[in-house]
Amino acid sequence: MSTFDHSGLMQDINASLAPFRKAQPDAMAGFGQLAKAAMTDGALNAKQKELIALAIGITQRCSGCIGFHVKALHKLECTRDELEEMLAVCVYMGGGPALMYAAEAIKAWEMLASPPKA
Repeated sequence: MSTFDHSGLMQDINASLAPFRKAQPDAMAGFGQLAKAAMTDGALNAKQKELIALAIGITQRCSGCIGFHVKALHKLECTRDELEEMLAVCVYMGGGPALMYAAEAIKAWEMLASPPKA
């Protein structure tokens, strides 16, 4: 099984979007404001919202989403148990395709947990 490099993927996405951010600053600022508002603690806390976002990324088959939301979950001190329970719900709702992306999320979890080697 090949190792998927979510760290590199996230860097590539950010680099690819840099010109778009410059070309469409209002749209990108609006997207940033939407993300900030959606992820702010309320009835659900930030970790719960990131788990939901990752679940959507998995069931929508978005590798970039997996990388960015796994990284955020590490910062929010999500546990492996919490991640795995959410993955079980993804598989329940999304079947075999979600299982394949759940495996990708586990690999991202493991790779993004350890600091990059210099």
